[in-house]
Amino acid sequence: MIEVTRGDGPIVLGLPHTGTDLPPEIAARLNDRGRALADTDWHIDRLYNGLRDDVTMVRTPIHRYVIDVNRPPDGESLYPGQNTTDLCPLTDFDGNPIYRTGQAPDAEEIADRRARWHAPYHSVLSTELERVRQLHGCAILYDCHSIRSVIPRLFAGQLPDFNIGTNNSTTCRPAVEKAVENICRIAPSFSLVVNGRFKGGWTTRHYGRPETGFHAIQMELAQSTYMEEAPPWVWDAAKATRLRIHLSRILNTLNDLVATGALT
Repeated sequence: MIEVTRGDGPIVLGLPHTGTDLPPEIAARLNDRGRALADTDWHIDRLYNGLRDDVTMVRTPIHRYVIDVNRPPDGESLYPGQNTTDLCPLTDFDGNPIYRTGQAPDAEEIADRRARWHAPYHSVLSTELERVRQLHGCAILYDCHSIRSVIPRLFAGQLPDFNIGTNNSTTCRPAVEKAVENICRIAPSFSLVVNGRFKGGWTTRHYGRPETGFHAIQMELAQSTYMEEAPPWVWDAAKATRLRIHLSRILNTLNDLVATGALT
């Protein structure tokens, strides 16, 4: 159910929002907008594939409309006072309902989804992080995300290209955040923000314990950097190639931090 590609390097890539699977019994209750799956992190697994052969990748194939594995299991908001989506979303990013009238999940069903899909993803992710830490003395969780660059309900204006989240510099050593920031800052024609609208989801905040050797950082990419931001969500090969150069530098630099003992 959870897809794992194991590597022997110090970096674990989390892929919580690339899945498009909908169980038939849930798909039947979604409306047309829900079944469109507009809020998928389209092509992110393809974007990072092959950048380093030694990374570990952990991916859930289930769609975030079924359950969002990057939300707290108790449903607590990550951004109190701001518009966001829930553990089991009832609306899309634009605030439109995704379920047919009267078909939204109740508390019992949400608990069942949490047990079926949320818990297994994090069981595998935590196991892989611990395996990597045993190999290297530390582990870096790099949580891979993307989002449309303009969503007025969630943020004003246009989102920067690179959105680095470390929950206000608490989920990793300063060297990790600074290394990623420096690469993004000098990337020609790309914009950057650190701990702006997106400070890292539950995954980053939960696993980021630098004092115990677990470093976590979230990268939220504007989808305009590598694809068309409208159906059918087409991959843009030229843009993606340009972006992958910088993503490769990020992963290589993080690997070097561990190799040189900077994080242990």
